[in-house]
Amino acid sequence: MGPPRTTGRPVLTRALVLVALLGSSCARAPTGSDAARTPLRIGSKTFTESVILGEIAAALAQGHGQSVVHRRALGGTQIVFGALVAGEIDLYAEYTGTLTQEILRGVSDDAVPSALAARGIIMGPRLGFDDSYALGMKAERAAALGIARISDLAAHPELRFAFSNEFMDRADGWRGLRAAYQLPQRSVRGVDHEIAYRGLDAGDADVVDLYSTDPEIVEHRLRLLEDDRHHFPTYAAVWLYRDEFARRAPDTVAQLDAVAGRISSPAMTAMNLRAKRDRVAEETIAAEFIAHDLGAPPSANGTVAPRAPDGWLHALGQRTLEHLFLVSVSLLLAIVVAVPLGIAAARRPTLGRVILGLTEILQTVPSLALLVFMIPLLGIGEAPAIVALFVYSLLPIVRNTYAGLRGIPPSLREVATALGLGPGASLRAIELPLASPSILAGIKTSAVINVGTATLGALVGAGGYGQPILTGIRLDDVRLILEGAVPAALLALGVERIFDVVEKMVVPRGLRL
Repeated sequence: MGPPRTTGRPVLTRALVLVALLGSSCARAPTGSDAARTPLRIGSKTFTESVILGEIAAALAQGHGQSVVHRRALGGTQIVFGALVAGEIDLYAEYTGTLTQEILRGVSDDAVPSALAARGIIMGPRLGFDDSYALGMKAERAAALGIARISDLAAHPELRFAFSNEFMDRADGWRGLRAAYQLPQRSVRGVDHEIAYRGLDAGDADVVDLYSTDPEIVEHRLRLLEDDRHHFPTYAAVWLYRDEFARRAPDTVAQLDAVAGRISSPAMTAMNLRAKRDRVAEETIAAEFIAHDLGAPPSANGTVAPRAPDGWLHALGQRTLEHLFLVSVSLLLAIVVAVPLGIAAARRPTLGRVILGLTEILQTVPSLALLVFMIPLLGIGEAPAIVALFVYSLLPIVRNTYAGLRGIPPSLREVATALGLGPGASLRAIELPLASPSILAGIKTSAVINVGTATLGALVGAGGYGQPILTGIRLDDVRLILEGAVPAALLALGVERIFDVVEKMVVPRGLRL
């Protein structure tokens, strides 16, 4: 699978863009001729169906002469909807049940359009299929226990549930389901949606949550349990797009809305199956659906055709540049901030306890949560990923700078004073060189940690090696997972070797480990 559509920016340009983002979180809206050239920015969630719908929207818009950027597999509902409200994307496919139960909690179906309009969002017509939540079991297991309805689960408290992480926390997910059916199960774990199916096959789980258009239902011979108390609402697929984009490109919006009622549930299931079982690229599936099922005629831009996937080497080079950009910029920022903080902590013990305590607290914040916290401030893309990596880089550098300076024998400081060196000169000429092995070790630790943690940046559209890893998990494709995991491991080893060379250049010979 090729990487997401991006606009191949040089590293210097990307750095300038990052500085602009960090300097101001408000960008001016495009006007005049700028608006005509502004691309349609499409988002999608981290499951195959959402990516395919994003590719259908992209192909339709491109066929109408609209330039497109598709930020694939950005994350869960709150991340993608937040990006839409913040103006980081213009369009994505959502479901009516998710709108009423998760995004606009407590809002009735009739009030959804007005509630969205208050946030600058327009809901398009229904696309034609309903992708409802459901619970599923292996057919033979369900038959053996006599389970056909969700209410039957109450008589089997020993069953093990494996639900997607989003389902665990949604109002229409596990919390509401447990209350509606008075389910007694205690073994309930949150896992990735795709991995839950593996748990069923391995016998590690008995019940999982499903989407009704999941191709795995047939492939894994699952029985859908009847929602006999009608807990799950209707999840009709719709486009959500910013009203600003609707005003800027009404013809493109009309082209997208023309899909209304033309994507059936069997057609959507078949597209999901081709992506997961046959490993067909989502952009190819979208283009073929438009040509065969929608019968889209040639446009001024030519017939809709799938985008040619990038070569493996090209994709690897692009991901490597993206990953190096995330790691290097965040690490440089951390060095600039953390070394002075470590020096201040070593010079002033009371202040040092505060500095070390704060950096340790920041280190305990879950990385994914930190990425989500950054989106309202910095949007999606490289900026939130770099800020998150910067935060995680601080502690090793601050702590090692502090430890290196505090470990210098007092007698050496006394010698510096006897030689007439002031605090600044003593720091530069004696203390920092003596502490350099410890400081460099902290920087090396941060760099290696950053290489691994940067893979999560793909969840907010930052690219890098995390993109094929997340796609591989979503498509159950080990090859794609290795395409990201192996280069990331090799890069971490390379970073260690680079710092071994830097140590010879920076650390005095007699102090090298």
